[in-house]
Amino acid sequence: MNDITRFLKEDLDEIGDITSNALFTNEQTKGKIIAKNDCILAGLSEAIQVFSKTGAELVPFKKDGDIVETNTIIAEIKGSIKSILSGERLALNILGRMSGIATVTNDLVTKCRKINPEIEIAATRKTTPGFRKYEKKAVEIGGGSSHRMGLYDAFMIKDNHLKMIGSIEKAVALIQNKNDGKIVEIEVETEKDAITAARQQVDVIMLDNFPSKKAFEITKIIRKINPSIMIEVSGGITPENIVEYASFPNRISLGYITHTIRNIDFSLELE
Repeated sequence: MNDITRFLKEDLDEIGDITSNALFTNEQTKGKIIAKNDCILAGLSEAIQVFSKTGAELVPFKKDGDIVETNTIIAEIKGSIKSILSGERLALNILGRMSGIATVTNDLVTKCRKINPEIEIAATRKTTPGFRKYEKKAVEIGGGSSHRMGLYDAFMIKDNHLKMIGSIEKAVALIQNKNDGKIVEIEVETEKDAITAARQQVDVIMLDNFPSKKAFEITKIIRKINPSIMIEVSGGITPENIVEYASFPNRISLGYITHTIRNIDFSLELE
């Protein structure tokens, strides 16, 4: 069962839309999907899949990544009334969630790249269970990057790993002995640990929960030791303070873009 089928089953179960089934047979109609807020559009390709599975046809007037203004008609929908109504809420939920993420991400990318054209704005794993790949896709549509998808595609040495292992040096050595070419990143919370990490064979150092001025000072120290290490800052970063960090790291990662955003409002109006 693919994701869209699973999402539809949450609404329809094995029974279907009992209200629409009681009211309609095979009456045909058409309508339109309207963006109720300015946004970066995302989730349109998924909405097309939703209606395809319910037996309706969504004809897009826009594409994912387009800048859309309030009250723009983004697509036409046609088919039986039942086929449209059975997919309506799922399609609009996906559009709203993904467009909200893409819009906020694009706003932060635009702000930060005015200061540092090379900066990368990245998502974290603070995502909705079962919907991560779509939220991370929305981040990419908005101009950001997904970072790692899970615990399987990059090494990330975090505080609890270090508490259990005992030292940065030991943790890095153990991972390097088992590494098959994946990225190795280490999260540090003190200047001392940042310097230690810079002397190890790691690809990325994440400065976690540092004030911007302190993070800037530590970044300069790390780059003197090893200029090839990617510097990431994370922790406590919001749309209000992100520009304070934009000038010096290679990457800023923040959970805000996937767990604190406001959905974009879309409506489906039948004729």
